[in-house]
Amino acid sequence: MTKQWLRTGVAVTAVATAAGAGLTAAHPRWPGEPDPPHGPQARNVILIQGDGMGLSHRELFRLALVGHEGELAMDSMPHSGWVHTDPADPTEPVTDSAAAATAFASGVKTYNGAVGVDAEGNPVETLLELARRNGKSTGLVTTSQVTDATPAAFGAHVTDRSAQSAIALQYLTSSMPDVVLGGGEDWWYPAGDPGEWPDNPPTDSTEQSKGTEGNLVERAQQAGYTYAATREELAAATGPRLLGLFANEEMFEHRNEGEGAVYDPAVPLPEMAAKALDVLSEDRRGFFLLIEEEGIDEMAHHSNAHLLIEAGRALDETVALAREFAAEHPRTLVLVVGDHETGGLAIENVDPDDESGDGEEAEDGPFTVAGTDLEFTVDWTTGGHTGAATPITAEGPGAERLGVVQQNTDVHDAVVRAMIGNRRPR
Repeated sequence: MTKQWLRTGVAVTAVATAAGAGLTAAHPRWPGEPDPPHGPQARNVILIQGDGMGLSHRELFRLALVGHEGELAMDSMPHSGWVHTDPADPTEPVTDSAAAATAFASGVKTYNGAVGVDAEGNPVETLLELARRNGKSTGLVTTSQVTDATPAAFGAHVTDRSAQSAIALQYLTSSMPDVVLGGGEDWWYPAGDPGEWPDNPPTDSTEQSKGTEGNLVERAQQAGYTYAATREELAAATGPRLLGLFANEEMFEHRNEGEGAVYDPAVPLPEMAAKALDVLSEDRRGFFLLIEEEGIDEMAHHSNAHLLIEAGRALDETVALAREFAAEHPRTLVLVVGDHETGGLAIENVDPDDESGDGEEAEDGPFTVAGTDLEFTVDWTTGGHTGAATPITAEGPGAERLGVVQQNTDVHDAVVRAMIGNRRPR
């Protein structure tokens, strides 16, 4: 993987607004611009989310990937705590991804299904929008649809998370992230226009273009985005704005084991993250980047611990990459958190007399503890979300504020303080 995030002497011109696109010029980069005074303020923020990742998920990854004597990159950070995940929903005490991501992104609790709006449906400013208002570049990277609940909560405002084409349009006309990478091309093209990813693919014949806002890829290109639909195109892409869509929907197939489930993204999460860092780090004023691994949640929904581990491997490799970047750019805050827990996952000794559950809730395994002959099984209590708290680990400027027991809205507040210090948001 080529890392190009240290670039000097390259002037990047602003991209002109396309007629009718409603976009302002892209952030200019000034290589000669001096850094702000050193201090606790974070120039860069990398918020990494394992969707559906609870403490047991992280322990599963540890045992399966590095064993008893090892530590994951995400568990080797100096500050750790946990996060309460409950929403402000009138009928459900357990959160969905939309309400949880809105709490992280905007510092307000809201109802399940809400994206970037409060419990009354009013838009609330997000960390991405705050970063942009303060002169920073911004990015969204995910193995889900780029318009799915988590990235959408940072870059859009809709009362129903299912309005994915409207979310994509808001990216282009309002929040304007500099980098958007992930899946979900079907929401960017109208029905009958399959784009670069064919309709009704063999892996899932139900997937096909269904956008409601016209050809948004074309509109993005008119606005100055370089578009990539393959791994090779992403590697070759240049410019200050980048849109990459690498699947019809999610960048994997999430089903029960033995029913066609596959975790093999066309562009691995660490590569998308590295490209985003290459582009965003050209801005000397810093950046805000959200990175999400969706496969953890979806595989847990299907009690598929084998592919859940593979998604966890990709996430931890991405965390290691982010930490390497932060080591070279010390004023970078990196935090890793789950929005909620999925599956009620439990790690158990192998016991033939203790098999519990049926179908998706049956025990999974056995799995081997890395570096040993010991085996364990994974048990599940539900195919849905639970109300368990989620672990958070962090390092960099302001990370100490995250090493506590906190509400998910407190994560937002700590990131705001790290990004802008004691200054009032502009």
